[in-house]
Amino acid sequence: MYKYFKLSEFDSPDRPGTGELMEHEVVEALDVARDIAGFPFIITSGVRTVQANKACNGSPKSSHLLGWAADIKVVSSRKRFLMMEALLDAGFNRFGIGKDYIHVDMDPEKDPNVAWCSF
Repeated sequence: MYKYFKLSEFDSPDRPGTGELMEHEVVEALDVARDIAGFPFIITSGVRTVQANKACNGSPKSSHLLGWAADIKVVSSRKRFLMMEALLDAGFNRFGIGKDYIHVDMDPEKDPNVAWCSF
């Protein structure tokens, strides 16, 4: 169904199969961004159960709970830049920048065009 991703990559760590709850629009945009970037994206978090979200100190209103968000592993500042460029080109407009990851979401219930840091 997707060129670069399997829905199982988005499973909550405590509940196999939950990747099926990812919003199609998010995974499609990640596929486009991955194609633009030209290198693999490693998903570190997709859908989260309430328990998994609490365990990682996620916001009680996290877009991960609804399948609207994903976190992608970042290994260098150069890759971070290239990922950001590709994610913007693919249509993402909400970003969280961490030391070793980028959070992206397309949650229609939240303000668009925002970026925050978490390190």
